[in-house]
Amino acid sequence: MAAFGSVKRTVGTTEPELLAGARARDETAIRVLIKANNQRLFRVARAVLRDDAEAEDVVQATYVKAFTRLDSFRGDSAFSTWLTRIALNEALGRKRRQRPTLDITTMEDTAEVIAFPGASPEAETGRRELQGILSAAIDKLPEPFRLVFVLREIEELDVAETASYLGIKPETVKTRLFRARRLIREALSERIAPALADVFPFNGRPCTNLADRVIAELRASA
Repeated sequence: MAAFGSVKRTVGTTEPELLAGARARDETAIRVLIKANNQRLFRVARAVLRDDAEAEDVVQATYVKAFTRLDSFRGDSAFSTWLTRIALNEALGRKRRQRPTLDITTMEDTAEVIAFPGASPEAETGRRELQGILSAAIDKLPEPFRLVFVLREIEELDVAETASYLGIKPETVKTRLFRARRLIREALSERIAPALADVFPFNGRPCTNLADRVIAELRASA
């Protein structure tokens, strides 16, 4: 096999063409394939590890493993599917080495309660605040629910694909997604509910002005 970067050729845009280029160690083809798969691999790895730096390390390790073993990819599934399985196994293996974890194929019906640490609403605004709240809710999901939620809702994979990645039944995917959605709804409700009392405020000077106008009208009609 040619040395990395030693082959410079015009690569196509289809997956088979890009893979042919990658097998020849064409840097352009490899970069295109990496860019096309970065987001999914990062999200899957982060769903397991809940740490950006760890997830990034997993993605890097995934690509190194994949591009040095391309001859073992037979094309029975999409290249992205093959990569995702490598990333998932890499992330789960890393987590097992860190500490004991739940088996993604089994889980008790009971789920941990999602609790949010105190946060200062004044320090967060708009989209960043919402993104932070959602990220926290997803991170607090039990791992089996979190993986299904990321693959189904964020990566928008179908039930069959998700089941294939995780090695579980389609019915289990549906059940875990339902429970994940419920837990996130409860978490968001708990976080947002206190603010509902302050929606559409009408106090202070506007309230005083309205009272003054009403009193003025009552006096005029007396």
